[in-house]
Amino acid sequence: MYDHINAATSQVNPSTMHASNTALTMYFARYLTQKAVSVFEWTIPENWGRDYMLYALYLFGHVAMVKTPEYGIIPQACTLSGYDVFYRPTRVCIGNPLIREKEFRLHENAELLKLTPDYGGIYDKIQYYASQMSLIAEDVGVNLFNSKLSFVFGAGSKSIAESLKKMFDAIASGEPAVFVDKKLFHDDGTPAWDIFQQNVAQNYITSELLVDLRRVENDFCTDVGIPNTNTQKAERMVVDEVNANNIETSATAELWLDTMHRCIDDIERTFPELSGKIAVDWRHSPFTEEVRTDVEES
Repeated sequence: MYDHINAATSQVNPSTMHASNTALTMYFARYLTQKAVSVFEWTIPENWGRDYMLYALYLFGHVAMVKTPEYGIIPQACTLSGYDVFYRPTRVCIGNPLIREKEFRLHENAELLKLTPDYGGIYDKIQYYASQMSLIAEDVGVNLFNSKLSFVFGAGSKSIAESLKKMFDAIASGEPAVFVDKKLFHDDGTPAWDIFQQNVAQNYITSELLVDLRRVENDFCTDVGIPNTNTQKAERMVVDEVNANNIETSATAELWLDTMHRCIDDIERTFPELSGKIAVDWRHSPFTEEVRTDVEES
């Protein structure tokens, strides 16, 4: 962890830069998690905790459907145990204190609904993009603050410096006329101070940072299956480019959807009473979503 690294090396090296475990990264992680969960439309029994099941599925990568004497067949977050000849898990372990039985055997009194073929969730993906977005957002704040520092006055004495402060306050307040002591000017009428003015426009990169922030979010949308048309493209987008983007957008999400469909088939075989009660499909499919774009004539 970064705090241990800092404790061990801060006396001889600068502190390490980190974007994880910060409030800003957690903000973006929460935002991106909600976007990822919204990709698919679910149909599940009314007595199931929808939010509990979906967050366990997306963040942990899998959720068990277990048959309990207390609550019937319900989804539960679990850990995996055992392995068969193909090194697939054979049991699931439940840590819920309200359920007496703690271990269930797959294909007997439990089935597994997984998001990805490797049983893993997508929180690593969410954390990766959230870290980038938090760094860019932090840079936006720093650049906006720095863009305000445009003038530096050099005064010959403390009294002149205090007078310049009052003069600048009056100008910044928008007063139409500002009256100052003639001591602020030399006998020939030239100012008794030196001024350094920064090139604010040259140092202002907030607009570029906001474009980058949107680009990172678009990359995340492409990664999790949310349709987008690469709005940062400078030239007009042709139909073939939109189709290529649709394929890239749907590639990983289609794999997730196929994996979940296979798991639902297993669930219905083990628990026939759930047949037709669990379904998942695109909320907005990249292939059917109408994309409005200009078409360049060849």
